[in-house]
Order: sequence, then C-alpha cells, then structure tokens
Amino acid sequence: NHLVRLLRDLNEIKGPKLLHCVTVKGKGFAPAEADQTKWHAPSFHFDKITGSSLASPQPAVPHSPKYQDVFGQTLIELAETDSRVMGVTPAMLSGSGMIPFQKALPDRCFDVGIAEQHAVTVSAGMATEGLIPFCNIYSTFLQRGFDQVVHDVAIQDLKVIFCLDRAGLVGADGATHHGAYDLAYMRCLPNMIVAAPMNEQELRNLMFTAMQDDQTHPFVIRYPRGNGVMTEWRTPLEALPIGKGRCVAEGTEVAILTIGHMGNIAQQAIRELQAQGLTPAHYDMRFVKPLDGELMTEITQKFKYILTVEDGCLPGGFGSAVLEWLADNHCTHVQVKRLGIPDRVVHHGTQEELWAECGYDAGAIARAVEAFAAADALRL
Repeated sequence: NHLVRLLRDLNEIKGPKLLHCVTVKGKGFAPAEADQTKWHAPSFHFDKITGSSLASPQPAVPHSPKYQDVFGQTLIELAETDSRVMGVTPAMLSGSGMIPFQKALPDRCFDVGIAEQHAVTVSAGMATEGLIPFCNIYSTFLQRGFDQVVHDVAIQDLKVIFCLDRAGLVGADGATHHGAYDLAYMRCLPNMIVAAPMNEQELRNLMFTAMQDDQTHPFVIRYPRGNGVMTEWRTPLEALPIGKGRCVAEGTEVAILTIGHMGNIAQQAIRELQAQGLTPAHYDMRFVKPLDGELMTEITQKFKYILTVEDGCLPGGFGSAVLEWLADNHCTHVQVKRLGIPDRVVHHGTQEELWAECGYDAGAIARAVEAFAAADALRL
C-alpha cells in the first residue's frame, strides 16, 4: 500500500523521477528469506507455514547426477591441473554448479552479476592473456551477449570455452528460458566449434578437449537441464578428436543421427523398434560444427533414410547442418526427416511433455522410423 501511494505521488511530479526499492528475495516467508537458493524454485511439496517438506523419505539409491553438477566438479579437476583455467558466470553460480568451484578456488571464479555481455567480453580478455576461461551461461541468456560473442570472441578467434547450460527445452520456466536457438546462432559464426555431449562422460571429455593447447578456437559445449544417464560418471579424462562422431548402434535401412542428450531418447526408441523387428542404426554426431564429413559419407553409402533428432530449433539447427552437407556433396538419393523444436513459441510443461508435444520424444522417433520402413515396403 505504501508503494502504491508513492507511485501515485510520483505520477504528479513533473520531470524525470527515480524510485529506489530495496527488495528481499522470499519476503514474507521466513524459510525463503533464510535460504534464498533453496527456495528460488522448490521442486518439492512443503508446508506453507513451516516450510517443512511433505514428501515421504525415500531410501538412498544411486542416481545419475545433474549435468550442471558434473560440469562444476569437472571444472575443479581441470583447474587443479592447470592454473590457467578460470570460471566465469553471470549470476548463475548455483544453477551452473559452480559453488563448489568458488569454494575450492575463489580467486579463479568470477561471478559478474546479471551481465552476460560482460561475462563474454571479460572471458575474451582473459583469453588474450593466455588464460583458459570456461564461460558458463544458460543458453537462453547468452542471446543477450551475442554481439560480444561475434565481435569480441569469434572475429578474434579467441579460445573462450562456452558451456551452455539449460540447452533445449527446460520445462516449467517456459518460453523465456528454453535454450532453443544456440545451435543455430553459434554454428553460423566463423572459427566456432560447436559440440554437445550425449552423457556425462562426453561432457567431461569435451571440456578436457576444449582446453588442450592444440585447440585454439572458441568452443561451445551445450547440455540440457536435468540429470544425465550415468551413475559412475567420474571417468578418466580423454581428449576427443574434434569434429568426429561415433556409431552407437549398427543397423539397417534407417540411420538415426542425434546430437547431445537426445541420443539417449533415441536409444529408448530403438529398443521399442527392435521389439517390432526394426533395427535402425544410431550415430551420436557429437559435433554440429565441424560436422563429421567422413562419418556422413559412410552413412550416405549405407542408408537411404536419415532421421535427425535435436533438442533445438529446426530452422538452422543440427538437422539443417546435415541437409547442407548432403546438398553440398550432391547426395540426392537420401531422404531426410528432421525432428526438433518447431518454428513456434513453446510454452510451459515438463521436458517429457514438451518433447512429445514438439514431436521428438521416443514415441515420435519410433513413429518416424516406422514411416520410413512403411514407405520402403511400399516401394518394394
């Protein structure tokens, strides 16, 4: 009520006016005021008076960690072996899994506040001085710093390692937080390497690869919100060949090409299809840029149907990169279907609900393979 009165008073005053409101996060709910991080977005049912959890205690069972936590722990490992490694984030220490890094190496952790443009440019500055900055920004928020990515990093070909958290559809935060566009807006830039891990081991290895001395370009590693798929994820670090994918499963007739975590969803679909006697092949491409031309040649020699799956926008994304390669290499005999985020605004829902709505969950992948198989049967 007091604020409303002030606003009315200010409305009667001519000229420029400045109203400074000091806010308290969680104001009015004592548990939230005391622990702002925990109560920023609670994922559990709780008593609205006491704040105590209403969930039944669950027995401890091994589970796969969140990608953000794997990033944070791996960053510590890398920094402990190389004094040039720095961590940069715009006010997302908690969400990006960097609080342990801040505690372990406070003089090498930089939270620049809600200033994505500055996060990119200060990382570029670090790179010019021979440091190795890991610039961790939510995919949707890097859009604010795109101009700096172009002018301060890509044009100068500086070794900034962009770790894009919350890539793809994030679920309940809705349209403003979906990391839908990073594959498209990063792969169009000269000098940029763009990759996505299928699991925690690949995330660790890509981080390790990006910091190697013989790797001198800006490097993008994008990964989704939520948990990975490995309970034993602390694997030995291994440098991966840049621009090289891998065959996950051999098959016939149809090749499923995936980028990032969606490879695990494709694996679910393949298990369903195998029960019907269909055996599509599966390739984890790992890199959108550079795309693995040698592997693409092998795929086009073996298959006449290609299905691409990505947790990113279809216009300009991974599937578009595959189509461009096919066009440039005159592969007119191959039929391609792309699955991913359609060209529209996607609103709230769980990740699973939104994958289904947008047509690239396990069921949609299976149906696309079945349609290819049916078309092939009709042709015969």
